[in-house]
Amino acid sequence: METVVKQKMKVMEGSIGIAEIVAKCRPDVISAYPITPQTHIVEALSKIVADGRLKAECIKVDSEHSAASACVGASVAGARTYTATTAQGLLLMVEVLFSMAGMRLPVVLTGVNRTISSPLGIWNDHQDTMTVRDSGWIQLFAEDNQEAIDMHIQAYKIAEKVLIPVMVCMDGFLLTHTFEPLEVYEQEQVDKFLPPFKPEYFLDTKNPHTFGCFAEPDKYTEFRYMFAQAHMDAKKEIISVAKEFKESFGRFSGDVIEDYKCADADMVLVGMGSIVSVLKAAADEYRAQGKKVGVCKIRCYRPFPQEELAALLANKKEIVVFDKSISIGLGSIVGSDLKEALYGKSNAKISTAIIGMGGRDITVDSIKEVLAKNEKQTINGEFVQLNRDILPDNFAKKGGN
Repeated sequence: METVVKQKMKVMEGSIGIAEIVAKCRPDVISAYPITPQTHIVEALSKIVADGRLKAECIKVDSEHSAASACVGASVAGARTYTATTAQGLLLMVEVLFSMAGMRLPVVLTGVNRTISSPLGIWNDHQDTMTVRDSGWIQLFAEDNQEAIDMHIQAYKIAEKVLIPVMVCMDGFLLTHTFEPLEVYEQEQVDKFLPPFKPEYFLDTKNPHTFGCFAEPDKYTEFRYMFAQAHMDAKKEIISVAKEFKESFGRFSGDVIEDYKCADADMVLVGMGSIVSVLKAAADEYRAQGKKVGVCKIRCYRPFPQEELAALLANKKEIVVFDKSISIGLGSIVGSDLKEALYGKSNAKISTAIIGMGGRDITVDSIKEVLAKNEKQTINGEFVQLNRDILPDNFAKKGGN
């Protein structure tokens, strides 16, 4: 029987909402280094601890690499652990991110999406978290702040069930610094859904274990194989936890993909993060004109929802992927993964656009401009929204729109 719980909405900044819900997940150790636009999250958490609202250890460190390393030590000791970062800070953590995943440590990290250097920028795109997509972390992308809040509660439950760290990705500034009515739930509700962490494996002199041991060539492949299998199997738990969340909190805010008006759609627009809201608005405008357009939101990027995407999109005529990241030398990252998922299963025209880089605004009109161009000539990993006044003259006649 479904339980619907009525909550009091509070107007607050997205970052503060994240800090409030992380605190209610009762982490034992918080270790992070300030970096825009993530700083407000850990500032707020530090104040919550200082005010006595959360009994936790806030570890002051000298860098993001140290923050991640502190999380390793805390997690192998059996503590529920949290960190947050963005952009260059996330890249500084890369070595330790691989170690945490390989050691199967259930750490939760808020990855505030921000563009990476060079040139230097502080605004939003997805290049940072997409760069570490193959580190072994589960990656969940939030469309809005309420979804980000709900994802953090689920992230701890998922991580502690499958023993794989979870990264909740949310768009910098567009979400973190936006004020809106949010539900942060009562402590008792969160406690009921997320009981205290009781690790089966941790450093204990009475019951010794080894974490991150040395593996010779005749063993290493098998370790990676087992981890790869566990990672793909985690998808079942991600879906299961989303259903549990709905039963407890009355809102379905999870799963690996989301279908918006795709049942009869001829064209489906695909995206992740806050751009999905814009894609939905564009689809509604096309629907009003009698055009059958739907939206597919990829909520879980790792493990990649291959089967779910194939089931939803295989019979569509046209698919357009809007990617806020790029693999230099290739093109659309999301588009490439989607094409692999649909290989041999679909005859759809698949187009890919690189959009919103460096925080450039994405509007319904900009989506419509991309689709209008795509009608004339298939877009494949192409930069859109290019400002020709900035480009040198010798670039003016090459590609783009």
